[in-house]
Amino acid sequence: MTNRRKFLEKSLIAGSAALITPFSSTQSHDIMPLKIENDDISLAQWALVQEIRDGKWKTLDFPRIAREVFDLNGIEFVNTLFEVPTVNYLNELKQRAADHNVDMVLIMVDAEGDGAEPTVELRRQFVINHQKWVDIAHYLGCHAIRTNCRGPEGADPGEVFNWAAESYSMLVDYARQAGIRIVIENHGGVSNDPDWMVRLFKELDSPYFGSYPDWRQPGPDFDNVEYLRKTIPYAFGQSYRNQPTEQQTLEMIRISQESGYKGWYGIESSGREAIHEGIRILRKYL
Repeated sequence: MTNRRKFLEKSLIAGSAALITPFSSTQSHDIMPLKIENDDISLAQWALVQEIRDGKWKTLDFPRIAREVFDLNGIEFVNTLFEVPTVNYLNELKQRAADHNVDMVLIMVDAEGDGAEPTVELRRQFVINHQKWVDIAHYLGCHAIRTNCRGPEGADPGEVFNWAAESYSMLVDYARQAGIRIVIENHGGVSNDPDWMVRLFKELDSPYFGSYPDWRQPGPDFDNVEYLRKTIPYAFGQSYRNQPTEQQTLEMIRISQESGYKGWYGIESSGREAIHEGIRILRKYL
């Protein structure tokens, strides 16, 4: 297994921007990505998506919900739940996060294309679509955006690999200039194959690019423990979900700790009761 600490401590390469940077067209050096020293618990907005759909609260209320209801220090946004991300809106969101002493951790990006699109035009569009979320993440003080990489159904995995390597090389080149990490969550297709994913991380070999393991329930076609074991050396965050047993949660926490992982455990268990249970278990073992 790749030595995680060696991977994370590689020196950053300075160079001219291949794309316009999200904050200065004359910037010529990378920004060091935020270094996370400790484990902590964050709340993924998707865990309460039904409340938002029911009109009970909006994204601007998220910092207050995280602090007053769950007493958590971090929040993870979903881009499709932003009402209108104008600068005034983002400033208000920043102020509310500051008022409640809540860190804005990352933005989960959906509905903006796939990381392994089959044509050059679609791959370029994938990058363009995600650039605005890199910009917004940088403005809010997040450390990463989460992407999806499934690939077309039935496509050859080797060909899909080449498509993904092209897309993510472009996107990471843009994001590194703002110190924003690009992470992939296992959301089906090739992203469910840990060996395929590790090969992609090694191919790009960048401290701005990594995994975001989703602790989904184990199933006939998905071994969540083995997936975590293989991808955790490249993780810049995790999507925590309550496991069938508390013992399995403990096993997965130990895998994370033994790998040298330090960072956020983003609770994505659905509903307030499950979130509170997740907080109890994580605080017990972290």
